[in-house]
Amino acid sequence: MRHKFGYKKLNRTSEHRKALIKNMLNSLVKYEQITTTLPKAKVLKPQADKLITLGKKDTLQNTRTLISKLQDEASASKIRKTLSKRYQNRKGGYTRIIKAGFRYGDNAPMAVIEFVDRDIEAKKVDKKKTEKAKATDKKVEAPKEATA
Repeated sequence: MRHKFGYKKLNRTSEHRKALIKNMLNSLVKYEQITTTLPKAKVLKPQADKLITLGKKDTLQNTRTLISKLQDEASASKIRKTLSKRYQNRKGGYTRIIKAGFRYGDNAPMAVIEFVDRDIEAKKVDKKKTEKAKATDKKVEAPKEATA
């Protein structure tokens, strides 16, 4: 019998688990939707909800706590400026977990964790430019190279 049920260890050491959660939180804040295994998503959900709640009250102490937990000032500022404003009238439940079948290689249960009312364009933050945009960039660069 497990008495207080603590937390899920995910078969990792404490440092590895903390780093994993921190990286997944940063990715979730940046892209607003990530695909991972179901146990990891279940561990991540309360952590993400707590960060949004911290960001709602914009004080110096909360800002420092966010930066401490995320180790990334860009993610902390996105929580404070964008996400906390989006969920100002919501009292909780900022994330949802959607089951996404099983992984091909090892049949692990997969899930999509995302923010409720997420920004669809956030998934395209790091996407490379399209071929059309690349072609126009080359046309602009070509005359500069000819004069040099």
